[in-house]
Parts: sequence; structure tokens; C-alpha cells
Amino acid sequence: MTDTDQPQPVAAQKTTYRLILAGGGHAQLSVLKALANSAAQVDAVLITPSTRQIYSGMLPGWMAGHYSLSDCMIDLRPLAEAAGVRLLSGKVVGIDAGQRRVELSDGTRLDYDVLSLDVGSETDTSWLEAAGTHLLPVKPLGEFIKQWPNVLAAASQDYRLVVVGGGAAGVELAFAAQQAFVEHHCKRASVALLASDSGILPGHAASVQARTRAMLKKRGIALYQGRAVGTGQGVTLAGGVSLRADCLIAATGARPPAWLRNSGLALDEKGFILVDAQHRSPSHPEVFAAGDVCVRTDVVMARSGVHAVFAGPILANNLLASLTGQPLRRYRPRKKSLYLLATGPKHAIASWGRFSAQGRWVWRWKNWIDRRFMRKYTPTREVKT
Repeated sequence: MTDTDQPQPVAAQKTTYRLILAGGGHAQLSVLKALANSAAQVDAVLITPSTRQIYSGMLPGWMAGHYSLSDCMIDLRPLAEAAGVRLLSGKVVGIDAGQRRVELSDGTRLDYDVLSLDVGSETDTSWLEAAGTHLLPVKPLGEFIKQWPNVLAAASQDYRLVVVGGGAAGVELAFAAQQAFVEHHCKRASVALLASDSGILPGHAASVQARTRAMLKKRGIALYQGRAVGTGQGVTLAGGVSLRADCLIAATGARPPAWLRNSGLALDEKGFILVDAQHRSPSHPEVFAAGDVCVRTDVVMARSGVHAVFAGPILANNLLASLTGQPLRRYRPRKKSLYLLATGPKHAIASWGRFSAQGRWVWRWKNWIDRRFMRKYTPTREVKT
């Protein structure tokens, strides 16, 4: 099997093609860079609700006080300008794949020849909704960032924060929140982490899980496991144990945008967009998707920003190639992904297959990788003409 497929052009006898980039996720950054270096005649439009993208890899560091908010933000405006891409502030709320059309929240409708979807996912909080105003989903990130200062302000008193979700995101958020309370001298505030029956960091090596449990204990973060539902006071576990919570940070499973159900695109049973090895829709070959909004038909991949970043260059190549009938490339996920889990005071745990390590040097390694990523998307080239 080769790494390329030869598609048919999505349109014929045209000199300029309309490419719509829906969402400003991590993979679309590679598309913007590719367009800046391309001579293709493309009428490209980037639709995003915010002109600044939050880099999720640095969010725990921002919470913990290691970064300013500007350190974690990527300004999409200069990237779009350098690529000759029109930036349209708005939110996609519908797709008519049969008509090749997207609809925005303000009623605007735009036709496309090729569509790239990187709109992310939502936090599935269906079993926590009863917590009401105590509930704070980590996604959308923009809303979470707005609300986090309010949590810190309230935590100056007797305060209980519970992070729900035992994956990498939940673990990092629990450590970050605890460090933030230390930095802000919230001596009466406490943090607890609630994982499912499968425990913390499922899929990671036992040594990584053991290191994390030990570090949670060292940081004074209580760990609970089991199924739970939200209540007006916090959460209640299946065994009847109740946890009071002034704030429930939900880092639970992902769910797709509801409007995809009426798009006409092929979806999986949960409503995520199906894509092949080229990240192309099997039902509509002019539609591509990357990041949390999609699921591969050929391999099982964890929902991780790692894959969105590495799939970006493949997505960029295939979008441009699909317009002219050039070969498409496959994105082959790595068998092992490197995770560097921040644990609070500039300390981190490394997870790579069966390998694990921890220390301040791991945090410096993570900081170097994250800073390098941010520098990559700080434009220095002249605007494309």
C-alpha cells in the first residue's frame, strides 16, 4: 500500500476554487502555512468564532501561573493575511453537504468547492447537568478561560473544586488548579480528581499511572474512582458517596456538534464525521476533517491534540491536491505518542509507550516543545500578493 491516492478533481473547467476552512483548530494552522506558500488560485475563507486560537497544550501552565494568556494565544489574523485567506468572524451551525454549502449563526450561507472542518468537539456533560451553575466544562476553551478567574476569586474562602475526568486533560487540570490555589494563597481551598471505574490515565503504562497517583497524593489532591452523577451540591458516586463541590470542572468525554446530524455527511454512531486515511469524507470526497470533530474509518485514534498537530500537514497537502487531482497522502498515526503531563510547580511526568520519567527537566522539555510550536505560527514572512 502506498502513501498516496489519486483522486478526481472536485471541480472541472474552473480557474478559481472556493476553499472554506471551518474552525481555527490546530490542524488548520498547517493549512494556512501551506496556502501562504502555494501558487494555487484559491478563494479561501477561514470561518472562526474567535480570531485568537488557544493552544490547549499550554492551558494548564496558564492556570498554574507559569504563562500569561498571550503566551498561549495564536493570532489567526496575520496567518490568514499572509496566506491570502479572508477571515470571517462567525460560527458554523450547519452544513448542506449535498449543496456544498455552510451556514453561519447569523444566517450567512457560503458555497464551497472544498471544505475543511476543524471545529473541535464539545464536552459531554450530560450526566453532570444537575450540578447547574457549579458546572464548568473545559470546552469551549474560550469560555473556560473567561470563567477561571472567577473560580480563583471565590477560592479565597473555604472552597472545594472537583475535576471530573481521569484522562490526561483531567489530570493536568487538577494539578494546575491545585498549583493556582497555592500561588494565590487559597489555603482553605482543596482539589479532588474524579476518574471513572477504569481509573486515571487509561491506556498509559502502569508506571505512568503509579507516578501520577503518587504525585496526586504528594500535592494533596484526593482521588476518587467510580461512576457518578451531578447533583445540586456536587456529585454522587455509584456507591452512594457524595462529594460537595463549589465548582465541577468537566474534562469528560467529547461529543460532536449537534448540527452535524443534519449535514448529510457520513457519521459514526456518536455523530462524529467519518474520514478515511486521507482525512476525507467517504460520502463526500470534497469534504475533509481533522481534530476532535472526526473519527477514522480505518484505525482507532485517541482524541488528542497530538494527532491534530501531526495530521495538519497531511490535511493541508490533501486540500490543495484535491482541487487539481493531485495525489493525496495518508496520515499514519504513530504507534506511540509522547505525553508530557504537567503536575503543577514546573514539574512533569513523561509517558511514551512503556517508558516513563518525571522531574523538573521533563517540564523544561515540555516548555521547550510548546514554545517551539508557538514560534512556528508567529508569521515573519511578507503578506502574500
